[in-house]
Order: sequence, then C-alpha cells, then structure tokens
Amino acid sequence: QVQLVESGGGLVQTGGSLRLSCAASGSTFSGYVMGWFRQAPGKEREFVAGIRWNSGTTNYGDSAKGRFTISRDNAKNTVALQMNGLKPEDTAVYYCAATSTNERLPTSYYSTTWQYDYWGQGTQVNVSS
Repeated sequence: QVQLVESGGGLVQTGGSLRLSCAASGSTFSGYVMGWFRQAPGKEREFVAGIRWNSGTTNYGDSAKGRFTISRDNAKNTVALQMNGLKPEDTAVYYCAATSTNERLPTSYYSTTWQYDYWGQGTQVNVSS
C-alpha cells in the first residue's frame, strides 16, 4: 500500500521560502509520476508541479512557474517542492500525490486530481502579507 507523508509546511512572510518534503513508501515508484497539489479555502484543488520518477522530467502549473522547483531523491524515496518568492495567494494546504503511469504519455499529461491514485494528508502553508 502506497503511503505519502508530507512535511515542511509552516508560516512564512511574503517573499520568503519553504521546502516541502514528501516521504513515499509501499512501492518501488518506478514508472510513477509524483505530484504536488494545493487547495485554498473555498477553492478547488490545484495542480502545482509533477515529476516523473524514472527520468526526472518535470511539469509545472502556471502559479508555480519560475518560483517553485520539484525534485526527487530516488535513494531516499522522497519528493521535494522548493518554494521561493512566496505570496499570500500561495496560502493553502499542499498535498503530495502519486500515480502509476503509461510511460508513453508525457509528464505534462498528469496535471489533474483524478489522474492520481494516492494522496498524502497535506501540510499547511501560510504566507503572511
């Protein structure tokens, strides 16, 4: 059974940085795409970034481009989201997600919630103005 556990959330001022981490267990994750999503109060869950476990190919949502970086550590079975230049509108619960994939489809294909089979419990990020 795949388990995902997020950590690293907290309170930061506008312009600050946070690094979220997702510890993954229960599978080899070869062939998986790992993703980060976020959900602010009253809003739908939004795609932030994704990374293919094998190749490291990445994909970003519009809100993350140029500010956030997703990475994975195959040896430690972790996925990280480095967030720089944080804004109040980045305030949300951030979720790690995983899905086994068709290797013929690009990483960018996996950018909606229904495509992911496994989810963590989320970590809260608050950005103060």
